[in-house]
Amino acid sequence: MPLYEHVFLARQDASTQQVDELTAQMTGIVEQGGGKVTKTESWGVRSLTYRMNKNRKAHFVLMNIDAPSAVVTEIERQERINEDVIRYLTVRVEEHEEGPSAMMRKADRDRERDDRGGGFRGDREGGFRGDREGGFRGDRGPRRPREEEAATEE
Repeated sequence: MPLYEHVFLARQDASTQQVDELTAQMTGIVEQGGGKVTKTESWGVRSLTYRMNKNRKAHFVLMNIDAPSAVVTEIERQERINEDVIRYLTVRVEEHEEGPSAMMRKADRDRERDDRGGGFRGDREGGFRGDREGGFRGDRGPRRPREEEAATEE
């Protein structure tokens, strides 16, 4: 059977429980059609790049599906009908990715960085410009007055 990665975006004001029920409904459609969902990941509420249907954020859900194409067509039809689904995308793949998806790995990396205390410039050398040797001007020498300032000093 063909393999698919299916991602759908649910409205921000839908509760987590409603999103889980929607995911269970889609899983049921796949199983009724003779397929199976090998992995489901909820990526949580994330900001959208641009507004979609007056929404600035959405619940993101990934499903790895092993099913005939008719099942995918039915899932997409159901999602078009459902008011809570903003967008969806299904991509046919050669094989499913083992382990967590790239989005989940990124979330883990971000969480580890936050645990280390690496916030704004926390993990880089330097920081405030005043830390440079020689003052704010560095090795450029003293500041020359502007023409207006030079004219008033005379």
